[in-house]
Amino acid sequence: MNHHRLKPIAITMGDACGIGPEIILKAFQQSPVAMRGCFVAGDVGTLRRARDMLVRTASSVLWPELEPVAAVDALSRVPPGALAVLQIGEPLPDLGWGAVHAEAGQHAGDCVTWAARAALRGDIAALVTAPLHKEALCAAGAPYDRFPGHTELLQYEAARHAGCTLEDMPVRMMLANEELRTVLVSIHVSLRQAIEAVTFDNVLQTLRVTHHSLLAVLGRRPRIAVAGLNPHAGESGLFGSEEESIIRPAINMALQEGMRVEGPLPGDTVFMKARQSAQGPDPVDVVIAMYHDQGLIPVKYLGVEQGVNVTLGLPLVRTSPDHGTAFDIAGRGVADASSLLAALKMARQLA
Repeated sequence: MNHHRLKPIAITMGDACGIGPEIILKAFQQSPVAMRGCFVAGDVGTLRRARDMLVRTASSVLWPELEPVAAVDALSRVPPGALAVLQIGEPLPDLGWGAVHAEAGQHAGDCVTWAARAALRGDIAALVTAPLHKEALCAAGAPYDRFPGHTELLQYEAARHAGCTLEDMPVRMMLANEELRTVLVSIHVSLRQAIEAVTFDNVLQTLRVTHHSLLAVLGRRPRIAVAGLNPHAGESGLFGSEEESIIRPAINMALQEGMRVEGPLPGDTVFMKARQSAQGPDPVDVVIAMYHDQGLIPVKYLGVEQGVNVTLGLPLVRTSPDHGTAFDIAGRGVADASSLLAALKMARQLA
């Protein structure tokens, strides 16, 4: 028996003003079996307000009771049918729904920091992160204003725990659903910066992180397809030189290291080649995209409700829904918990 599997999974609440509290409660209500062995690292009061809102908007549904716990080792005493909540920091005031608040950003960052450190200590099996709001995180000030999002904050905590530099703890974002996996060379930077980030070292590092991460998941060498940066993958240099001067040499080095890699392939067709429903006996397992929107548009178009964000390269398991805080619908009781449940399912598989 794998003793690690007996450890709980922490779900961080995300931004208190977004849909995180709502989708956590909905996930528990819709699939209590899937939520077994999980607890929320968040704010008890915010979750109670979210529960009250759901009772008003869907009064015929039986919503879970909330059970505050003081520590992870108290989870065994939580009654069946109750959702355990570990209060992180001081209780939040009622901040309302759908607005940017520095207090919400601070609390969201504190929840992720707590869960990351718990995972690195081995106290929990994995963390699933409900969405935080990047503007609120920045508004919270130091230390969170230097992290564009979850990925960079988790990378910092992992490097700090290991006693190494960020450069020695390379991470990549993978977005996945039932039909497609995509890993990004760069994440939350401007398009101009993303183009500058297409270097031999960054592409090769992305291939290495992807190969080793999926090798562990699949139990075999993954087949990796690499998208080009320019239209038609540069058309032999007519539309840009990066494919021949940067991307192809990185692919050749990856092939020498024993990886299964092909490309660079045109960005407007490579995702159709990798889509699971169109695959033959030797499927493409993942696409390497050169920048954020190139990789995420196809995954989200295929179904944001089932999309999962996985951080590769960390010495811990972290997944999250493939959507944001959705301030425009927060507090209305209409948010969909499907992506959170998909993230929880993947976290269990990876853990």
